[in-house]
Amino acid sequence: MRIRIVDAFTDRPFAGNPAGVLLLDAFPEDDRLQDIAQEVNHAETAFAHPLPEGGDADWALRWFTPVAEVAMCGHATLATAHVLHTTGAHRGPVRFATRSGVLVATPGEDGWITLDFPTAPLTRVDIPDGIAEALGAAPLGTFDTGPNVGDLLVELPDEKTVLGLTPDHKALARHSTRGVIATARAEKPSGDHDFVSRCFFPNVGIDEDPVTGSAHTALAPFWSERLGRTDLTGLQASPRSGLVRTRLTGDRTLLTGRAVTTIDGELLV
Repeated sequence: MRIRIVDAFTDRPFAGNPAGVLLLDAFPEDDRLQDIAQEVNHAETAFAHPLPEGGDADWALRWFTPVAEVAMCGHATLATAHVLHTTGAHRGPVRFATRSGVLVATPGEDGWITLDFPTAPLTRVDIPDGIAEALGAAPLGTFDTGPNVGDLLVELPDEKTVLGLTPDHKALARHSTRGVIATARAEKPSGDHDFVSRCFFPNVGIDEDPVTGSAHTALAPFWSERLGRTDLTGLQASPRSGLVRTRLTGDRTLLTGRAVTTIDGELLV
């Protein structure tokens, strides 16, 4: 069983968000998929197999953290599309059948890939009791991101506050289905990014996710409204870090990034 490790939302190895990618003939039992994801022990492992021609999608795609299957994952989708295109397993746009519907990945020039994802619906909610203590910073506002993303989006005063967070992950787990997105406007609007974020997902076994494509389906509408532009670039400022280009197109959000394969080997099971 061939497995690749791909760093997504980066153009260099050992940055961005690593994902395991396995191209299969069919999905084995769920327990086996979870065992493999636990063994890989990255934020996500993606499993894909080809579908019959003539349908609504080209490949079936599922994503697993080390402890659970998730409904949506951007970086592992980007990683899977990268593997399909660099190996010649698929050419041109690829349509993935997923738990979040059909998601399309379109290759561009110089290795760029654009993902077409549903835009997360944002609903302002009262600032939860204890969230400031759990994050270590007082929010300006908090927003529910809907069932597909399942996070609490927390706006903080500035980029420096986001970069300096040292949250209590156990306490954060009480505040959302998946986790918490902390975000603020970029300190230098004319720099290489328009907003900054960090993502903490203790409920699915990931204390801090390096770069989260799905979170940007909520960050894109949030910051597009405030900055008055539909095309933005987000910096996810984890220790590995990565940039995500976003374009808001109504109920769809386009996420663009690059990826690098760092490991190509055999899973001996």
